[in-house]
Amino acid sequence: MRTEDRASTEPVIVEVSGPVGHLILNRPKAINALTAEMVTIMRRALAEWAESAQVRTVLISGAGERGLCAGGDIRAIHADAVSGGTASLDFWADEYRLNATVATYPKPIVALMDGLVMGGGIGISAHASVRVVTERSRLAMPEVGIGMHPDVGGSWLLSHAPGELGTHLALTGSPVGAADAIAAGLADHYVPAAELTRLIEAPDLVEALATTPPPGEFGAAREWIDACYTGDSVSEIVARLAAHPAPGAQAAAKEIATRSPTALTITLRSLRTAAHLPDLRAALDQELRLSAAMLRLPDLAEGIRAQIIDKDRNPRWRPPTLAEVSPGLIDACFAKPAYGS
Repeated sequence: MRTEDRASTEPVIVEVSGPVGHLILNRPKAINALTAEMVTIMRRALAEWAESAQVRTVLISGAGERGLCAGGDIRAIHADAVSGGTASLDFWADEYRLNATVATYPKPIVALMDGLVMGGGIGISAHASVRVVTERSRLAMPEVGIGMHPDVGGSWLLSHAPGELGTHLALTGSPVGAADAIAAGLADHYVPAAELTRLIEAPDLVEALATTPPPGEFGAAREWIDACYTGDSVSEIVARLAAHPAPGAQAAAKEIATRSPTALTITLRSLRTAAHLPDLRAALDQELRLSAAMLRLPDLAEGIRAQIIDKDRNPRWRPPTLAEVSPGLIDACFAKPAYGS
């Protein structure tokens, strides 16, 4: 049964066609943003298919043409942040388990990263064994813009990107297209969107359908990115960017200046630490500690308010500058035990 024949109210459509198990995120009006129910459905299907003699390949895609997945349910996280609730902690724990499952799955998982792929969308696709982008793809880990850190294994992915590309993506939160996503190690193959129907019907055609993506920006920017983003100090990174003659570097400095100082400081340390952790699961454990801590810090609620709730795009960060971020607070965030572990 094809997608259009299924009940439109199912948040994730689960279907098996021959040897392919297909997970279709089905909240197109919300750009398929993840909910706790969706995570549960996906985990259950993957567990079943891991033991299935019929299913040999898993395909993950999103309904509609706007994107695979715009991330998590940010409004629900905001409600927890302002009320002291704990539902987000349970959601993150389950979501991170799903990310780990995707990364270690015993069968090939082909993720179609078409359109917008942000935050939680990265978590269910960039850990897959075969990652496909199109000319419509826009990938981002924009968490520092809402007072959060790159989670869902983002610290692992970005800390293992070539040079300092991952640091640039983490601290700016800027989206990238197909070529730069491949350059940063977040994707593997470029397939034109017009070929996705064929790919859905036969995921093993990936390499046959893949072609060269339009040029990205990292080829020319790599020199200043690697030069400016070294070290463990956000302030020093911003200073180097601002002083660099490349317009892209100066634009990055201005972009970082709009982000949460606390989130920036935590994010840089998270990346530098994740680079030396033994595996993705260890990085996810660290991310869960950080997520639990940041849920109770003021910048997460404020960042979501400014970007999603009121949409005034004018967050009032506390503290407002990098110099005022307390080292003791940062240490405490990393030291707190993981929720539910």
